[in-house]
This record gives sequence, structure tokens and C-alpha cells, in this order.
Amino acid sequence: MKERVILTIDQSTSGTKAMFVNENGEIVQKASKGHKQIYPREGWVEHDPLEIYENVKELLGTLSNNEKDYEVEALSIANQRETIVVWDKLSGQPVHNAIVWQCRRTTEMCKDMVDKGYNSLVHDRTGLKIDPYFSASKIIWMLENIPGLKQKAENGDILIGTMDSWLIWKLTNGKVHATDMTNASRTLLFNIYTLSWDTNLLDLFDVPHITLPEVLNSDDIFGEIEDPELPFHKLPISGVIGDSQGALFGQRCFESGMSKATYGTGTSVLVYTEKPVQGQAGLVTSLAWGLGGKAYYAIEGIINSAGDTIKWMVEELELIDLVSEAEALAKELEHNEGVYFIPAFVGLGAPYWNPNARAAVIGISRNTRKAHIVRAALESIAYQVKDIIELIESESQIQIHDLKVDGGATSNEFLMQFQADILDKQVTASKTAELSALGSAYLAGLGVGFWDSLDSIKRLHRDTKNYVPHMSEKDIERNYQGWKKAVCRLL
Repeated sequence: MKERVILTIDQSTSGTKAMFVNENGEIVQKASKGHKQIYPREGWVEHDPLEIYENVKELLGTLSNNEKDYEVEALSIANQRETIVVWDKLSGQPVHNAIVWQCRRTTEMCKDMVDKGYNSLVHDRTGLKIDPYFSASKIIWMLENIPGLKQKAENGDILIGTMDSWLIWKLTNGKVHATDMTNASRTLLFNIYTLSWDTNLLDLFDVPHITLPEVLNSDDIFGEIEDPELPFHKLPISGVIGDSQGALFGQRCFESGMSKATYGTGTSVLVYTEKPVQGQAGLVTSLAWGLGGKAYYAIEGIINSAGDTIKWMVEELELIDLVSEAEALAKELEHNEGVYFIPAFVGLGAPYWNPNARAAVIGISRNTRKAHIVRAALESIAYQVKDIIELIESESQIQIHDLKVDGGATSNEFLMQFQADILDKQVTASKTAELSALGSAYLAGLGVGFWDSLDSIKRLHRDTKNYVPHMSEKDIERNYQGWKKAVCRLL
């Protein structure tokens, strides 16, 4: 008898995974492939949308080799958020590389809009703030810098969307231009209260409505696989969600106050609130997901550089040969000896929101060696998470008792223990790293009747490892004050 599964695409900043998820919520098959990171200038980050789709095709082909063993019920998509793709409606060709969420090319444009007083309008309708991180300014940059593109947009000859929209359009062979509300909500163009593209914001950013995708709930049926070069023909597409919200759903944070941190290229700390809570002082109000025709909300803090910091130590500094070496080096030291690393490669996110900040190592002495830099880099991830947790608790009056964590960096036991210590809270790490993918699979499963309710998902077994804090209050205060002083010196 064939095993029933959901086929899931997890399209992230560094690569793409495809996997089968069974009725027990277990990943039973998986394949992955990275894609190029393109840096045309300092602070600019791009991806090739065609390369990413070709990778998706290759991965689906790999999984189809085992299709005879499985009954595949639906395809779901979790994707990197804010990254924007513009493509020609007739040819299906991108007009430019995708501009990635990390890209800072529109910093001055965003500053000018803030100086003109537009931030309140944007925040009141989107829960966000004007910042290069989000999609709208990236769209403006393309429309203004690619010859003839503005006119094509006004004529409806191009289509604009986040990475999920691009994949859905390609998978359906150009029949469906759609997104889900979590991805739409990251563009600065979508009203998270009326749940529609906002006319005033479209006018402000001068983006023609005709170019934008239809917005659906995360568990809706978006279409079917129609690309003749793909297996799984006519498979329904459901469970579309931005990766961070996907991880929140995958962590089964279905009760107000439940929180998670996903350690990816950056880190998103999300607290489920069910109803909207106004984000202040660097926090953003987010749509958690659309489910069963209803919108649910979360409050979020965003960290620009987390796993990317470790990757930088491997690829650029060559301090270590493998990511896994970081843990052993960090454990060589009893404490950081006053060395702090601020990973502001593309500015600082919450609570600082300073796009012009640049990375620095502070507190170096003649005795500083490689282990200090590596340890400081790992600790910087935990300090940034603490910044956000403290801010969320003070701004929302929500008390967070423990933090659920996922993502590749959770395999680093030093980082996870330090995270628990500096937070003085239990950290519960999933032994399954792909929580974004699981979240999208759960939503697709609900959409096609693979699972019948949230309660059935809550009952699924999950392997976790708990990290209990044991750092003294004095040491927490000393370490964290050192971090805050280091950031102040940088800024």
C-alpha cells in the first residue's frame, strides 16, 4: 500500500529543498540544491529566478523517482519573503535578477520617503515600516531603472511577485498569478486589516495594481501543476506561506503568546497573537497565516544576519572550513573575554533598524585569537534574539516563558545553550530543521483534507531537545550589557 504524503518545496535564501511529508508529520524523502548569491555592488544582493526554478524542476524530478512508493496529495510552498521578481507576461522571462530581501540598494530612497513623513501611513496599514528590507522599494527601483519597464507595467505586460508567485506561475504554466496573504503582507502594499492591496499605498509607491497577484488564504487551492516538463501533473497546489510564518505554524504555535525563532540566513522571532497587536520600537505586526477564510496575526522582530554570519566565517574569512567547526572552537573558551561581534553586514534589524550600520568586532586585545571571533559571532545571534524578546515582552505585555527554535543553526549546541542562558528561558529545539516546510505541508494538508483539524496536527509526535538556562543573573547582566555597549559604540 502506498504511503500518503504532501510534496513540499522549501525555497530559501541560500537554496531550495523538496521533500515528502507523511501523515505523521515526518519527512520521509528529501533533496536539496543551492543557488548562486549574486553581489553586483556592495550591499546589493540578487538571485537568478530561472536558476531557482530549474533547481525546483530538478528536485521534483529527483523525488519523482520514488513516486511509485507514495500517493502524493498536494504540493505546498514555503519561501523566502520580501525577495521580489518581475517577469514578462508573454515570454515568461524575468526582466532582471530577483532583488533579495537583504539588498540595501534602496536605502536612500526609503530614507527620503521617511523624511517626507510617509512612515505613519505605511505602518498604520501594513504593520511594517518603510525600509529596504521590504519589497515595495525594490519594485520602484526596477520600474525606474529598467528602460521601458514602467510603461510595460502600466500596460499590464509584466507581472510582479514574491518568490512564491514566481514559482506558482511557472508551475501552473503561466495560468495562475497568485500569492498568499503572508507574502503579500511583506510588500508594504497590502493592508493587513482589509486584507487587500491598498489603493493609497499603490499610489504612494506608484505600482500598477494590474501587475500584482491575486491574494489567497494559505490553505486555499492555488492551482495545479501544468508545466509539461514536470512530474506530478495536475497535482493541486496549496499550503503557500512565507518561510518564517511557515515555521511558526510548523512549531504549532496556535495559542496566543507562543513564540519561535527560525535561525536561517537571518532570524525571525515571531510571537503568535491571533489578533493584531501594534508593533512599536522596531517590531512589526505580521499576518501569521490565512486559514479557513480567516486571518490570524503575530508580532515579529527581524534580524538581518544570523546563519549568514557563520557562512561568512567559512567562505570569506576562512576562519573555519566547516560550519560544524564553530561549536568546538567556541567551547575552547570559558567566556568571551570582552570580545563582541556585531554582524551588521546589511545594516541592523530590530530593534535598531539602522540600514547604514556595518559589521564590526569590538573589544579585541593582543590575546584575541580565532576562537574569540568565532565565539563572538555565535553569541551575536543569541544577543540579537534577546534584544527582540525583551522588546516584544515590554511592548506587547506578553510574557514569553519558553522559545521554540528551528533552522540549521539549532544543531550548534553551544549556540542553543548560550541562547537559553542569555534569555534565562528554556529553549526547545526541534530535531527536524525544516519547520518552514512542515508548516506549509500542514496547511496544504488541511487544505486538501489530508489532516482534518488543527487538533490532529497538535497530536503529531515531534522530537525535540530542551536547553535549560544555568547562567547566573550577574553573568547575564554583564554579558548583555557588554553587547549593548558594543552596539552603541558601532551606531
